[in-house]
Amino acid sequence: MVTSGAWEPQMEPLTEWQDQLEETTLGPTRRTSARYFGLVGFLVAVLGWGSYAYYVQVRDGLVVTGMRDRISWGIYITMFVFFIGISHAGTLISAILRVSNATWRTPITRMAEFITVVALSTGALFVIVDLGRPDRLGYVLVYGRWQSPIVWDVTAVATYLTASLIYLYLPMIPDLAFFRDRFAPRTSVWRHRLYRTLALDWAETEQQKASLRRAIGVMMILIIPIAVSVHTVVSWIFAMTLREAWNSTIFGFFFVAGAIYSGIATLIIVMAILRKAYHLEGYLTNRHFLYLGYLLAAMAAVMIYANISEYVTTGFKLEEGGEFLFRQLFVAEFAPYFWFYLIGGLFLPPIFMAVKRMRRIGTIVIAAVFVDLGMWVERYFIVVTGLRAPLLSYEPASYAPTWVEWSITAGGFALFALLITVFVKFFPIMAVWEMVEERKAMTAVLDESSATAGERS
Repeated sequence: MVTSGAWEPQMEPLTEWQDQLEETTLGPTRRTSARYFGLVGFLVAVLGWGSYAYYVQVRDGLVVTGMRDRISWGIYITMFVFFIGISHAGTLISAILRVSNATWRTPITRMAEFITVVALSTGALFVIVDLGRPDRLGYVLVYGRWQSPIVWDVTAVATYLTASLIYLYLPMIPDLAFFRDRFAPRTSVWRHRLYRTLALDWAETEQQKASLRRAIGVMMILIIPIAVSVHTVVSWIFAMTLREAWNSTIFGFFFVAGAIYSGIATLIIVMAILRKAYHLEGYLTNRHFLYLGYLLAAMAAVMIYANISEYVTTGFKLEEGGEFLFRQLFVAEFAPYFWFYLIGGLFLPPIFMAVKRMRRIGTIVIAAVFVDLGMWVERYFIVVTGLRAPLLSYEPASYAPTWVEWSITAGGFALFALLITVFVKFFPIMAVWEMVEERKAMTAVLDESSATAGERS
């Protein structure tokens, strides 16, 4: 039995540990419980209702939403920015941990990397939803101008999604070959053909291993600037305007830091759910949650600094239009959202991690939930308050999402959860080959230490 100390120096024999790791990884693909079907059914139902709401929107037009001429963006763009942000859970975090050679990362990298692909795919759909007329998407490609930040954004997201798919796929090849070999006599023809095709004739030769390591090395270097650039470009859709709430040179840094922050929180939440659902306690240990909790607290400090820098400098000068923005955020219509974001989304995680008794998995997950809620709220009031600020001498516009918008939003979250649920049913949930290699390296170090100690004695 693998315990929570499986990564400590007192380790069980490698063969036994590897056999159990392989069985644990194969488990979700072999066994399907009634709860799994119930969850899938629920998510499909929510997604179906969201699809119906979208049909109503396409049929009747954007008049069924709360968006109007003065507030032309709303909850859809909020969802787009939020999902693009949490996509940084994978490629950026995973790449940084690979580059820094953080050995504790191996059980979590696969989860982080598929969160990226799923979040990007879901977030990109909300741009199409916000168009109202989905047939106009092609106009961006045919008539788009390179001077437009929207064209920059489409290019950046498409590049990021392509790079993320490659970065997810490359480290998965040896594990797909493992599935191909283990499932050969007992799975359906189409599934065996899928694993055989994706495994690319992997035979675990030294030449193949060397080529794979080089390819992963190249991608992990490339993916970091790509990930940073994509959310910077997303921020420029706002910052390239002259609107009071958005006209800021710090928006690129703000969005990238917020993306990493919400990405870490999402990774913690997904890890906790999969750990509980598939009994991964022996591999996703307290240490993994603790280290991610420290990262979460560190990024909270960065976000707190960025907020103080932004609001103190803007509030001190309080140029024309700034007073209205500050009033609606701090004391008026959006004050509940803003203070929840500050207290629950920013200050809570560092407090939790500063108190030793609260550094537990449950508490860290609670902090991560508050972070994601806070960051979603922040995206919402960034979008809406910026458009509410009057540009001429008229009354501020109001915006409230309709049932259509809320239904499509619920469908977006359901799609995100459904894609992850289906992924773990067909693909390896952990990077088995990387974990085995790391285990072998640790065993070799311990054997060498024992031999050296024996010679000295």
